[in-house]
Amino acid sequence: MISGTSAGFGRRFASLIYDGFLLVALLMIYTGIVMIFTRHAMLPENSGGWVYLYRAGLVGVIAAYYVLNWVRSGQTLGMRAWRLRAVTDTGKPLDVATAGMRFVYGFLAWAPAALGVLWLYIDPEHLAIHDRLSKTRVVLLSRS
Repeated sequence: MISGTSAGFGRRFASLIYDGFLLVALLMIYTGIVMIFTRHAMLPENSGGWVYLYRAGLVGVIAAYYVLNWVRSGQTLGMRAWRLRAVTDTGKPLDVATAGMRFVYGFLAWAPAALGVLWLYIDPEHLAIHDRLSKTRVVLLSRS
């Protein structure tokens, strides 16, 4: 069981930036593999309906990155750098279903100008909307 104070917006955003660099590399690898098999870029004008499968794959790569890391250690690479960990409300590690729900709600919370994440400034427990909905939290780990 892990306890700690809820992480603020600045650390969450910095973690997201770090993860963004790694995700760009992973998405480039995914796109390169797709281009090896299709022999062209996946654009609507030359791929038809296949482009939607490709785009779903992009989202799948991003989801897999977050869900697998949250289930395995509670931390992505960016979260490790900023000493953050995703845990359940009771401080236990996330399971696959909870991590999946956290990803979906998190995507929705960040999408409209991060309003769902900025909610943590008015929440009494400093939880973002996706923390509340998924019954999880991001805690700041103490220095060890």
